[in-house]
Amino acid sequence: MREDSGTAQDRRLELRGDCGSCFGLCCVALPFARSADFALDKDAGKPCPNLETDFRCGIHTRLRQKGFTGCTVYDCFGAGQKVSQVTFGGEDWRSGSRERARQMFDVFPVVRQLHELLWYLNEALTLPAARSVHADVRRALDTTDRLTRQTPEELAKLDVAAHRQDVNVLLLRTSELVRAGAAGRGKKGRPKDRRGADLMGARLKGADLRGANLRGAYLIAADLTGADLRDADLIGADLRDTDLTDADLTGAFFLTQPQLNAARGSAGTRLPESVSRPGHWAGRH
Repeated sequence: MREDSGTAQDRRLELRGDCGSCFGLCCVALPFARSADFALDKDAGKPCPNLETDFRCGIHTRLRQKGFTGCTVYDCFGAGQKVSQVTFGGEDWRSGSRERARQMFDVFPVVRQLHELLWYLNEALTLPAARSVHADVRRALDTTDRLTRQTPEELAKLDVAAHRQDVNVLLLRTSELVRAGAAGRGKKGRPKDRRGADLMGARLKGADLRGANLRGAYLIAADLTGADLRDADLIGADLRDTDLTDADLTGAFFLTQPQLNAARGSAGTRLPESVSRPGHWAGRH
């Protein structure tokens, strides 16, 4: 069982997007190109044509049918409401100057990256096998949280890449500790290392990937039907159109909701408690 589950759940709620408390920042600040994920081109800083005057999406319940699948797999990890209500104190991008709006759009991706790190650090604290690094993780979590509460000017100057690198050292150590106790082993008695592997379209039906290192692996359109992914590290793994039908992801860690939303699954897919079963999955309960 994972540690501190109640507190972790409370923190996870704070790290989920609350569109009602945001000024549609992801619909304006971020660019997208016409593709299988988006029905049209949009430049950064330009409002999506589906964004209404109350900052809500006019086609929210029909995004997939309208060709905006990319929107359904995006999550700001709560950065939208943080920037809207805390960083800019409830001032929306429409009411201020053009320069103020540009500043808000520049800060939003920075805070989004920091909030994603908060998600991973929060999860690391729930993993008993990583108890030996929990003190360091807590310090990193507190530091990251303080960074999210800086002024717009300070956030614009922040070297996010350097901070991510510092945090990643702890996340790597966490991964090693957790996977060391996993049942899945390679021929040399070590957890399977598929870090950054090109597994696009791979046929991995029923594969034993317990305790595997799948950090940054390309699993686009891979067949993982019935695969055993218990205690696997999935941080940064590309799960677009990955078939997770009846797969077992119990104990899989550093898995985010956007990753899962991009995949395909079923009612038989077993998931860790940190994520929810996507509504578009077949046979959803």
